[in-house]
Amino acid sequence: QVHLAESGGGLVQAGGSLRLSCAASRRTSSDYYMGWFRQAPGKEREFVAVITWAGDPTRYADSVKGRFTISSDNAKSTVYLQMNSLNPEDTAVYYCAAPFPQWRAVLPTNVHDYVHWGQGTQVTVSS
Repeated sequence: QVHLAESGGGLVQAGGSLRLSCAASRRTSSDYYMGWFRQAPGKEREFVAVITWAGDPTRYADSVKGRFTISSDNAKSTVYLQMNSLNPEDTAVYYCAAPFPQWRAVLPTNVHDYVHWGQGTQVTVSS
């Protein structure tokens, strides 16, 4: 069982920045990807970004492209999400997640591809 622990959420004004972290308790040689998702009140959980543990390639949701950056630190088994130019529409609980350990030809962006989830961290952006 993989345990994922997010940190770094909080309250920020519009235009501000936050950096989220996600530490994985363990990894295997078949663990290739880590993803970030978010869920706003009354909405479905949605994809934000995904990365390979090698650090490249990455993929982003259109709504965050150019503002958010996902990165990984192999030595620390930690994935980060740098969020800049935040706006109130970014308010949500942010989750890191790991898919079933297997290589895929396409980076996984569907919530159903992921089997391990962190507890989530709240990000609130005030206008």
